[in-house]
Amino acid sequence: MQKIRATVASEFDRVNQLIVDQLQSDVDMVENVGHYIIDAGGKRMRPLLVLLSAKALGECTQAQLKFAATIEFIHTATLLHDDVVDISSLRRGRPTANAQFGNAPSVLVGDFLYTRAFQLMVQLDSLPLLNHMADTTNTIAEGEVLQLVRAGNPDTTEAQYLDVITRKTAILFAAGCYGAALLAGEAQPRCQALHDFGLNLGIAFQMIDDVLDYEGDPDNMGKNVGDDLTEGKATLPLIHALSVTSGQDHNVIRQAIANKSAANLKQVIAIIQAAGSIDYTRMQAMQYHDLAARSLGTLPSSPASDALAQLLAMAVDRNH
Repeated sequence: MQKIRATVASEFDRVNQLIVDQLQSDVDMVENVGHYIIDAGGKRMRPLLVLLSAKALGECTQAQLKFAATIEFIHTATLLHDDVVDISSLRRGRPTANAQFGNAPSVLVGDFLYTRAFQLMVQLDSLPLLNHMADTTNTIAEGEVLQLVRAGNPDTTEAQYLDVITRKTAILFAAGCYGAALLAGEAQPRCQALHDFGLNLGIAFQMIDDVLDYEGDPDNMGKNVGDDLTEGKATLPLIHALSVTSGQDHNVIRQAIANKSAANLKQVIAIIQAAGSIDYTRMQAMQYHDLAARSLGTLPSSPASDALAQLLAMAVDRNH
């Protein structure tokens, strides 16, 4: 990741400073919660995608830097809200903001970050981009609701799972790449190619996240293994296992999802590994990796486009 960031090192630093500057508020709680979650770090993949896409098309403008910060604010807002909904206690290796400050401050500061993101976007003076991001954030919200509605449902299909992760996760990856191209003045075919790259990268990234929830190292991931099961999320490893198992193994997984319980986590992990469900999910992620790589092939060769290819490869070959 450090090697990839080096391609846009100065721009990345400017975006980080812009994020800090835009957290300023005369309400102490806003700054306290905002800095708590921002300072925790993370991969910063979404703003990095904006910067690399921009640089692959030329040079990063001030507008694209602001847009990178905007994307990170929207992502951070969703994290604050997610952790409250999921009753999560650990993120990025430390207590979640809701565990540290309470649910109400987390929700309200999440709202602040959403609105600050749109304040930044208004400054970009691009109605097409504002329209696209309004649609994007609405789609993300729909994805969150769909995930909530389907929590605890062992009959969730693979198509329904894909719909949720596309709305909830991949759509913001796509928006970051698309917005960078739009602000660069690129024609629609190039904008669409970058949108498709980001979308397929985001799907592959989320699928690997769902694999790591069952075979990852908590110290590397900064969160607990089995959290998805506790939240009743029927992710692809579980959906596939349900489709190929029967009898006791099948019932163990169904009950774990329906009861939103990780009490039998070790047994569930053993079942999905024996069923080939981890390998199946990785294989599906690679198919989306290949689709993303095809879209990336439409860009001119450059250090930035090479870094995008490396970021894509890292998304499906990682341990956190």
